[in-house]
Amino acid sequence: MSTLTVRLPDDTAERLKSLAHSRGQSVNKLIEELSVQALTAWDAENRFRAMAARGDKDAALAVLDRLDAADGEQPG
Repeated sequence: MSTLTVRLPDDTAERLKSLAHSRGQSVNKLIEELSVQALTAWDAENRFRAMAARGDKDAALAVLDRLDAADGEQPG
């Protein structure tokens, strides 16, 4: 496991603390979850772009369908 120091404006840090508290988790866990979500979206976009470059329309549309379905499962 790695340690990463991130500099944030004070108001952003306080808002993240409030969000973590409202979810009953630590700021560390919140940042970990948000990072996983961002990386998952990035990976999906890269896969989609690779399929689009190959011209695989059906596979690309299937990815979009899965993303839409997953987006409907997200809280909020």
